[in-house]
Amino acid sequence: MSAQLSRLAGLVLGVMMMAVPAHADALKDEIAPTGKLRVAIAISPAGGAFWSTKTESGYAGVPVDLGREMAAQLGVPVEYVVHQNSGQITDAAAKNTWDVTFLPKDPERETKMTFGPIYEVADATYIVKPGSTITNFATLDQDGVKVAAVNNTTTMRGAIAHLKHAKVAGYQTYDEIFNLLKNGEIDAFALSRDQLHAMAKKIPGTKVLDETFKQTVTAVAVPLNHPLAAAFTAKFMTEATSNGTLRKAYDNNGLKDSPIRTGVK
Repeated sequence: MSAQLSRLAGLVLGVMMMAVPAHADALKDEIAPTGKLRVAIAISPAGGAFWSTKTESGYAGVPVDLGREMAAQLGVPVEYVVHQNSGQITDAAAKNTWDVTFLPKDPERETKMTFGPIYEVADATYIVKPGSTITNFATLDQDGVKVAAVNNTTTMRGAIAHLKHAKVAGYQTYDEIFNLLKNGEIDAFALSRDQLHAMAKKIPGTKVLDETFKQTVTAVAVPLNHPLAAAFTAKFMTEATSNGTLRKAYDNNGLKDSPIRTGVK
């Protein structure tokens, strides 16, 4: 009897040992079909929990650090796929050009990709041009007022829904809007408050409005119909939040004073 149990135990153990590599291979085939983990990032000097920046040696940013750590856990190299904004990343979701990303989510994007846990909540508002008489949302939302936003983003859609009279126009890059605001060619720019405060330091005379029109939530995401990838990335972000990996990514990218916010209040 003991010999039969021993053989059975050996058989079960063998099946389990074969199943683990098989699952690991299936995950890698789905999440890194090219043999690399392709992480979609958006480049801008804005910083924050979503944007990444170009450096002399490559790229830096919270998504850069998280992508590198995720690739290490999978045992594959990391490759960064650069875009100008989150809208471009969204448009590429069905084109098999990236495997995982970290970006603001909204109902429209949830039809194009699968999101995991939220790791950042940002308050969106407006910065007004130097010398502007605009002091709040009421004086901003007037006919003839020109408001800029990064094209096809959750913030742009939020600003369009919020403003009934002012006209919202989309532009491809942060840099383009920065220069328009600096030169007084637009009246205001919609973005997250922390990024706008950083911008205000670079453009004297600008003012960040006190009110908030939207809370933007940022999360990990994978293309639709990638269930193994979705489960892995969700687990990764849950653990990264609890084990200090996310905090380290914040601290390494100029966000030491920024609390980690994982839910909308």
